[in-house]
Amino acid sequence: MNFVEDLLNKAKAANKTIVLCEGEDKRVVEAASKIVKDGIAKIILIGSDEDIKASGSNADLSGVTIVDPAKDANADKYAELLFKAREGKINKKTGAPEYADVAAAKAAILKDHTMYGALILKAGDADGFVSGACHSTANTLRPGLQVIKTAPGFKTVSSCFIMVAPEGGNPYVPEGVAVFGDCAINIEPTAEELADIAVASADTAKKIAGIDPRVAMLSFSTKGSGNDAKFYDTVTKVQKATELAKAAAPDLALDGEFQFDAAVAPEVGELKAPGSKVAGHANTFIFPNINAGNIGYKICQRMGGWMAIGPICQGFAKPLNDLSRGCNVDDIVATVAVTALQA
Repeated sequence: MNFVEDLLNKAKAANKTIVLCEGEDKRVVEAASKIVKDGIAKIILIGSDEDIKASGSNADLSGVTIVDPAKDANADKYAELLFKAREGKINKKTGAPEYADVAAAKAAILKDHTMYGALILKAGDADGFVSGACHSTANTLRPGLQVIKTAPGFKTVSSCFIMVAPEGGNPYVPEGVAVFGDCAINIEPTAEELADIAVASADTAKKIAGIDPRVAMLSFSTKGSGNDAKFYDTVTKVQKATELAKAAAPDLALDGEFQFDAAVAPEVGELKAPGSKVAGHANTFIFPNINAGNIGYKICQRMGGWMAIGPICQGFAKPLNDLSRGCNVDDIVATVAVTALQA
């Protein structure tokens, strides 16, 4: 059984309800049909009949719960939740309260299906949330930050991708699965944020990817090799993040800073970082910023033939995940399965 099959079977056993916010997107509609038909999860699909018809999909949606916010009996309940979550918050552009009253909150959520989905999750009417096929990451995550908020003990919301090796595997990653973080949310994380990302990604590696995490803090430098004056701040940030992550999770196999080859190739790891338990054997890779992370996972995906599952969000109080706008139906199905396991 391959990784994705195992993931889907675990999701079936979890029997969770996931809300998909984009009934206007053909890929999402077809994924909803497939997920329910295959018993992977129960699905709440947000959209009007007109939205779904306009998507161009002819998928069988029997068994899918379709919620049109304009007709939903729960709209008042969700508007009340939003008003209470944002009460006292000021619109920076206008200087006025974001929502003057519950009626204003209701008017807003009837137009914003992503927020509506987040409120379904907040209310406990679903176990997880997936959006982003036709909305930006910012539009997808904003409702999460505003109403779901962070889990206890988490200061940083971040993301990672589970990268699944192509058929035939990869000699440097014998498990056939790796975790890359953060490739989608934090543009230029501080050392403290980078440490949070490392610990959260290791947790995802263990609980969702099913691997024993060996975490490499990545840089263009290995153990100070690139630590000249011009790039001092860049290298020392990763070095500091490594120290902080080790202090936060002392039992975690984590080391750095490493160049990618020193992290993944045993012969290079032994040469550049002798004595390290992670060098040359890493399977969880923490990039210094979003430039490196986003470029890295897309090279791996497009030129290496790896499947990228995610971005998987980390740090929210309830499971909330963002799709890539380039996703296909299988990507959505896999992300829903991950969300179900997070729940």
